[in-house]
Amino acid sequence: QVQLVESGGGSVQAGGSLRLSCAASGRTVSFYRMAWCRQAPGKERDGVANIRWSGGRTFNANSVKGRFTISGDNAKNTVYLQMNSLKPEDTAVYYCAADGTTDGAGGWDYWGQGTQVTVSS
Repeated sequence: QVQLVESGGGSVQAGGSLRLSCAASGRTVSFYRMAWCRQAPGKERDGVANIRWSGGRTFNANSVKGRFTISGDNAKNTVYLQMNSLKPEDTAVYYCAADGTTDGAGGWDYWGQGTQVTVSS
């Protein structure tokens, strides 16, 4: 059974940095892509960044461009999110997600339990 486990969340003041990690277990082959999403209180879950292992292509939401960087190790099915210049509006539960398909045609098949990030002004 595939499990995604996030770590690295916490509380930080505005302008600070955090690094989130997500490690997958229960799968012997690489995912097609992995991602970070977040959900703030009272809001829908939104995509933050994702990485496609083939070619290393990454995508970042406009709200985090220039501040957040997604990276990882496809052989280990591990993904990271380096978050710099954090803002109070970045406060949310951050979720790791993975696409178990071979062509990325579907959505996200697996989700982690989430890790809280709180940014104070």
